[in-house]
Amino acid sequence: MLIQDLMNWFSEENITELIETFRSFGIFIAFLLPFIEAFLPFLPIILFVIANVNAYGLLLGFIITWAGTVSGSYIVFLIFRLISKKPFMKRIIEQPRVVRFIQWIDEHGFGPLFILLCFPFTPGALVNMVSAFSNISKQVYLIALILSKAIMIFTLSFIGADINSFFASPKKSIIVVVIIFILWLVGKGLEKYFDKRLKNRSQK
Repeated sequence: MLIQDLMNWFSEENITELIETFRSFGIFIAFLLPFIEAFLPFLPIILFVIANVNAYGLLLGFIITWAGTVSGSYIVFLIFRLISKKPFMKRIIEQPRVVRFIQWIDEHGFGPLFILLCFPFTPGALVNMVSAFSNISKQVYLIALILSKAIMIFTLSFIGADINSFFASPKKSIIVVVIIFILWLVGKGLEKYFDKRLKNRSQK
């Protein structure tokens, strides 16, 4: 299912149309879509990265996408930090998995967050939300976002920088899909690993 979805995302028609849309609307839309993805994680961040680097070049495309996703993620964090003390949030915060994750972040801080956020298929919106409920400082979380998203976005930018060779060379197409699939597996594996550690710690 995942491979089929990826191939649908990477169709030449979809990506070419997206690149032309980005060029026609300018840098604002190129920044805005990765920004919005932080609020709506079902949007395809990979497509936004590829469209940006092909529309504006590797360096500028990377910077635009990175700035958009960091800004959006941090604002999500700040919003949930602001409303975390509200009565209507109590039911969410008191869920067992959320409680365990909050405790894990409070104890380990920067490290686990940095690793989780480096991967494009980690549920970033969930991490942003739960981190806001923890005691991690705003400055530390911003640093984790800046560094981890830089690694994630640059990796995706480098993979998708030359869209012409992507479609001209079936081998590169296969390699790109395999790399993204591996990133997905690693991200999910880390998510399960940390979740298991959280459960084991809560049982002690």
